[in-house]
Amino acid sequence: MRGRSGRRRGAPDTKGEILAAARQVFGERGYDGASVRAIAAAAGVDPALVHHYFGTKEKLFLAAMDIPFDPSAIAGAIMDDTSGAGIGERAIRTFLAVWGQPAGRAPILALLRSAMQNEAAARLLRQFVTRAILGRVLSIFEGVPNGALRAEAMVSHLIGLAIVRYVVKLEPIASVPDEDLVRLIAPVLQRYYDGAFEQD
Repeated sequence: MRGRSGRRRGAPDTKGEILAAARQVFGERGYDGASVRAIAAAAGVDPALVHHYFGTKEKLFLAAMDIPFDPSAIAGAIMDDTSGAGIGERAIRTFLAVWGQPAGRAPILALLRSAMQNEAAARLLRQFVTRAILGRVLSIFEGVPNGALRAEAMVSHLIGLAIVRYVVKLEPIASVPDEDLVRLIAPVLQRYYDGAFEQD
C-alpha cells in the first residue's frame, strides 16, 4: 500500500515495487537527481527497506536497469596497475569480457539504444557513466596532463566500439575475434593515457 512507511513484512513483491519505483524515478530525475528517499516514497516504503534490499543507490540502479556488471569491479580491473602501464590492454580486455556474454549485454544494449533516441535516457546514462565508472577511472589519470579529457576519450572509444560491434553490427568488426581487437585497439587506448597531446 502506497504511503505507508516501514518494513512491510510478508509482502511478497516489495522488492519488485521498489525496483519499479526506481525505474520511474531514475527515468524522471536522472541518476544524480534520484535519491533513495524519493524512490522509497514512490514505492511507499521506508528508505531503510531500500537499503536493506539493495545497499546503495548505485546497486539499486544496477538492479533496476538490469545491468549485469559491477562498475567498481570494472574500474578495479582497468586500474589494476596504478602506474598506468598496460591500461589500454586491460581496458579493452575488460570491455570484451563484459560484452562477451549475450544474455548479459542485452540490458546494456537496451540502455544504449534508448540513450541514442531519448534525451532523458541519454542524461541518465551520461550521469551514471560519469559517477560510477569515470569517477573511479579518473583517479589513475591524476597528474596526467589533460587527464579528464584523456579518460573520457578512452571511454568514448569503448562506447563507440560497443555501438559498432553490437548495435550496428558492422562487419568485419562485428565478428572479428577478441584477440584481434585487443591487438588493434589496446595501443590506441594506451595512447589516450600516455601519448603526446598538445593544445593550442
